[in-house]
Amino acid sequence: MDSPFIAYMYRLRYIERWSLMRNTTRENVAEHSYHVGLLAHMLCEIGNAVFGRSLNADRAVTMALFHDATEVFTGDIPTPVKHHNPKMLANFREIEALAAERLLSMVPEPLQSAYAPLVMGSPAAGSEQADLLAMVKAADLLDAYMKCLSELSSGNREFAVAKGQIELKLTGLQMPEVDWFLTHMADSFSKTLDELSENEA
Repeated sequence: MDSPFIAYMYRLRYIERWSLMRNTTRENVAEHSYHVGLLAHMLCEIGNAVFGRSLNADRAVTMALFHDATEVFTGDIPTPVKHHNPKMLANFREIEALAAERLLSMVPEPLQSAYAPLVMGSPAAGSEQADLLAMVKAADLLDAYMKCLSELSSGNREFAVAKGQIELKLTGLQMPEVDWFLTHMADSFSKTLDELSENEA
């Protein structure tokens, strides 16, 4: 029997993010997953090169590619809806777990052991995968922050409050890799192409 697993993964490009917000540039979950992969890799390499850690950046990228895979069934639930109250969040987590089980059931049996940790995404505390998952979650938050910077630089004030809220969350992570990224790399997201090119001169 043919497996529809990858066919479903490709459909992440049809799931739009920020659906309650007025956007100057639309974004889908497939794009977002790519960006989270880029950022997770960067955070791991910052951790390794600047802070003397031994993080597997390549594995973090793989985890990032699948971190929102269940949204092909659930859609992207806006944060204000998902976190409206604890009961709603708990119900969503249950739906998300059911979606993960459904998606994993589509993976051919010989491959399921490889994809189960990626689709189910619940590593044991203290494991290497738990450390990488923390990097992926930080990258997920950073990508939302980059989205806010991009929208605000386009004159869209719709993202002003979200930017402030995400800044507080990033600070709350207390991750030196995130702080280093914000200090050395984040400002470029607010610049025009011409301004970016000036830095190369």
